[in-house]
Amino acid sequence: MNNIKKIVFIDMDGVLVDFGKEIELQQSLLKSNDKLLEQPDLIKGIFKNPPVFPGALNGVKTLYESNLFELIIATTAPWGNHESASDKRVWIEKHFKGIFEKKMVITHRKDLLLGDYLIDDRLANGAKEFKGELIRFGWDYENKRWNKYPNWESVVKKLLG
Repeated sequence: MNNIKKIVFIDMDGVLVDFGKEIELQQSLLKSNDKLLEQPDLIKGIFKNPPVFPGALNGVKTLYESNLFELIIATTAPWGNHESASDKRVWIEKHFKGIFEKKMVITHRKDLLLGDYLIDDRLANGAKEFKGELIRFGWDYENKRWNKYPNWESVVKKLLG
């Protein structure tokens, strides 16, 4: 029997994290002339406690329990927000318990990752050039439309067929 698991990299913001809702909340707290309105990912603490993306907990748990995949976080931490990397790691531990323990890559070059799948909502940071199969998730902010896989149910269906 073949025991080799497929490697699935999972982005955080817009995939596991409902970052859009957190941005709305944080921006509502800023003054109208604040430069952080243009770059909300630089707001100190924005990655500490954002909500979980709908369906993410069940979707990840289903993939994990199938025992068919090696699940690894692949996220980018804004260079100008040095606390974001540790905030993201603590968030993962809080919401996904032991599923991603020591399985987290922080990179601005997702094209260098070696794996079978990358679940990401954007093409930025090398996602477009990922060598495996890119599973475009959720809302496409650049083109203002839904990606091919708009929710976790569609991702699980694709991977478990």
